[in-house]
Amino acid sequence: MRGISTLTGFGLAVEIGDWHRFTGNTIGAFVGLVPCEHSSGASRVRGPITKTGNTHAWRLLVDAAWHHRRAYCIGKIMRDRWDLAPAAARARGDASNRRLHNRWVRMLEQKKRSTIANVAIARELAGRCWSLAVMDEQMGGVATG
Repeated sequence: MRGISTLTGFGLAVEIGDWHRFTGNTIGAFVGLVPCEHSSGASRVRGPITKTGNTHAWRLLVDAAWHHRRAYCIGKIMRDRWDLAPAAARARGDASNRRLHNRWVRMLEQKKRSTIANVAIARELAGRCWSLAVMDEQMGGVATG
């Protein structure tokens, strides 16, 4: 995935540990990329993001999300990494990269501030990383390692 190099991937793996204790939705809460909420009865008011999760993982994801702002083109480094990955992971990674860039474009068209858009992309990027990390179980295979 764009923005997730070897060092960033290793940092996320160390900070998150067992990816299986989360779902695609709950991983964002673990790293503090979800909005706070004030609820009373039928009213729900959402505020700014919590930033109460794992700060190192939060920072890695927010920094990686900036890479999805540029137009998506598959370069030599990405193709070299894809050669080492299974076909299903390549397809999911490519679809994720396209979706995240398109989401950036839509948010900029809606005149969202770039910092707010980036945090939204980082939250979705966390879910996409989770889906790649637990991919063997989702595909019905046996996880290794």
